Amino acid sequence: MGQESSHLVDPDTPPETLSERSLRAVAQLIKDGAAKKIVVMTGAGISTAAGIPDFRSPKTGLYHHLARLNLPHPEAVFEIDFFRGNPEPFYLLAKELYPGNFSPTVSHVFIALLARKGLLRMLFTQNIDCLERAAGVPADLIVEAHGSFATQRCVDCKTPFPDDRMREHVGRGEAPRCVRGDDCGGLVKPDIVFFGEQLPEAFHRNVSVPGLADLVLVMGTSLLVHPFAGLPRRAQDGVPRVLFNLERVGDMGSRADDVLVLGDCDSGIRKLADELGWRDELEALWRGVVGDEEAERQLSEPQKEGAIQDKLDELDDESDDGWAELVGDVEDKLDIREGTPAERPETNSAKQGGDDDASGGASQGHPARAASTDAPERVGDGAAGAAAGASGEDEGVLRHVPQTPQESTRPVAGTGTCAAKAKDEGDEIEKPAL
Repeated sequence: MGQESSHLVDPDTPPETLSERSLRAVAQLIKDGAAKKIVVMTGAGISTAAGIPDFRSPKTGLYHHLARLNLPHPEAVFEIDFFRGNPEPFYLLAKELYPGNFSPTVSHVFIALLARKGLLRMLFTQNIDCLERAAGVPADLIVEAHGSFATQRCVDCKTPFPDDRMREHVGRGEAPRCVRGDDCGGLVKPDIVFFGEQLPEAFHRNVSVPGLADLVLVMGTSLLVHPFAGLPRRAQDGVPRVLFNLERVGDMGSRADDVLVLGDCDSGIRKLADELGWRDELEALWRGVVGDEEAERQLSEPQKEGAIQDKLDELDDESDDGWAELVGDVEDKLDIREGTPAERPETNSAKQGGDDDASGGASQGHPARAASTDAPERVGDGAAGAAAGASGEDEGVLRHVPQTPQESTRPVAGTGTCAAKAKDEGDEIEKPAL
């Protein structure tokens, strides 16, 4: 399953629930009170405007830059077996991504607004950045399918590691070791899900929730990583599904009540807010969360490929403290085996035509991504070591599904400030966490 081949619904096929396949019709459904159990699914695409690069964009994604480190393949940084043998690449990357430097986007705040209005049934996110919580989404309505940077523990004995000491190690780009009093000495890793690891219990407890939804919003994800990628298909027939993404992904657009809004997430969300009559309320709430200076910064972020390339050039500058330093540190400190990074096909997703423009599909270049899907899935969304072709939808292990000609490259979750810390694994649903 995942990005398996699917066909766009025939334009002449009438929707079952919506009056038409458009954002206006979706907004009317909400205003009429027919959508009170909205399920949202998000990936890295909703965080790029915050300044967090996605993972899979061909020229600007993190995997693109990691390829320069001469790893066996870029995704190896998020593979548990590789981590056990070579943790330093991950920690040098974590230094760039660690929570504390990013603010929510208007897309994050829109989800919080749904919760305020009592319309949010559940948010499933692949992101590890905690920005949903920072935006005000209640912790008991969030399923962090791929974990987060909020807590950390030994990979061997599972002993928790102190937050302050973790921040110190990440600041130095160094891997900490277990603090247990015996001879454990295991590596410490943030509680984010690596390829080959089990997803949090909270995900499995709530995997049936999309089947109870009366409206599904899919935002900024390429739907490449299972079992998360199977969530949209769990929606009942006749339940409208809206995709906010740079390109069509998964089976989105194959059902009569699917609406494709192709472009960056924030632009699409603002269009929906306009149709709902919530635009002023949304913008005021967002500015209240991030402040005027950050709001203006996000609004002024270049949305076109040329401007994105300028940002890429900045990251490549030898005097920059970002990627150039990261690469230099790795080359100096590590003995990484040689190998050519696995090539990833750069393909274009099919785009809905005809009525799709009427359905709110505006061209909205993704916030910090060139030609990738607005798909943010967590930081380890594409392990090359995952079994090709395996669906994994009902399994608990994170796995990547190879792209096919119809799917789009996708970004992965980012990072951000966490408002609170999780106490126990799996607490994401029952009590405030992270």
